[in-house]
Amino acid sequence: MRSLGVTLIILGLGSMVLNYLGIYFIVLYWIDNWGSNVGWAIRGGLVGLGVLMVLLGRRHD
Repeated sequence: MRSLGVTLIILGLGSMVLNYLGIYFIVLYWIDNWGSNVGWAIRGGLVGLGVLMVLLGRRHD
């Protein structure tokens, strides 16, 4: 569960950085279809969910 969380954090943060450069991950190219604010909310949600998964995964180790 922690490795999936770390992957989501990397995708979310990477997408935030790359968005400023006009570059997108192919997997996350669709998130700006509903507007910039929704795209940022999805990116933040990915990071938040990833952090939650890492923290919950750490509790069960």
